[in-house]
Amino acid sequence: MNLKNILKYLISLAIAGGLLWFTFRQSNLNAADLWAKISAADYRWVMLSMVLTLVAHWSRAERWRLLLEPVVPQRPSSVEATVSVLIGYLANMALPRAGEVARCGTLYRLSDVPVNVSFGTVVAERLFDVLVLFILLGVTFILEFDRLSQFFIEFLGGKLPNGSAGGGSGVLVLAAATLVGLALLGWFLFRRYRAVLERQPFYQKISGFVVGLLEGLLSVRKLRRPGAFVLHTILIWTMYYLMSYTLFFAMPATANLGPLAGLTILVVGTLGMAAPTPGGIGSFHLLVGQVALLYSLTAQDGQILATFIHGVSTLMIIILGVLALLVVLLRRNRVVSSSASLPDTNPVNLER
Repeated sequence: MNLKNILKYLISLAIAGGLLWFTFRQSNLNAADLWAKISAADYRWVMLSMVLTLVAHWSRAERWRLLLEPVVPQRPSSVEATVSVLIGYLANMALPRAGEVARCGTLYRLSDVPVNVSFGTVVAERLFDVLVLFILLGVTFILEFDRLSQFFIEFLGGKLPNGSAGGGSGVLVLAAATLVGLALLGWFLFRRYRAVLERQPFYQKISGFVVGLLEGLLSVRKLRRPGAFVLHTILIWTMYYLMSYTLFFAMPATANLGPLAGLTILVVGTLGMAAPTPGGIGSFHLLVGQVALLYSLTAQDGQILATFIHGVSTLMIIILGVLALLVVLLRRNRVVSSSASLPDTNPVNLER
């Protein structure tokens, strides 16, 4: 790691630590109470959540293989792709955004798929996941409009007038109207000064990035089995939902939360995991702990739930990631041993 990456890592750790400190300070939750509640959980639900997690990671690997199918001569095996995905998740725990590179590098070591080729498919895969997340965010916002409008207004520093949902709706309508007005103004300025903008390096970079995003989204047209790709995408996000929802039943304080609460926490938690902190630490706890308040949980119970869900997910990533590393090491040792056992066919050595 160079100095720049070290600084990025230290900054991300500082952000995670600051968010954790702020979150636990707000909820007045101490370590003893947290451990007592988590240790008393019904771990049969935890085991089920872990199985669902494994299914999600396998399905992600299979979907990746579908993206690789039209661009590489020979697809990697299911085991090779799954191992690569797991190591990518493990790398993200250490350094944000390092997982994509680690995943592609591992796949190259296991199956000789060029990194630049596999990395392009990973970018396309992420784009589709972002699209699904936006769809889920829209569906959740429609189904839980009152709760989510209250959450976003209060989280961004506003207060609902007299605690009413109607006041929150008025604020949201005003915000939406403002955004629409700004968008129309921006479009007018863009059309008027487009020729000037096209000569600017910054605009060229942005436009190139947007074109790349569109090409990534349209890459699904090259798929030989688009139906399987869609089915795996649905399976991945269904497993993500069930992974956290099943953990509600592990503790009495959250056992009565309904399916919509699970959907809201999935969406908000995913946004927290996307923050530039190692493994979403701090950001996940803050967002999920806050949104849990909307479902009549206390601040402490909400934070316990956030810590519990994140802890189970992190434990699975560590366990599966370490096992994946062992597979890579064993595979490498086997290749080295096989190479060493081959007869020496060098003509010079044969003469000797």
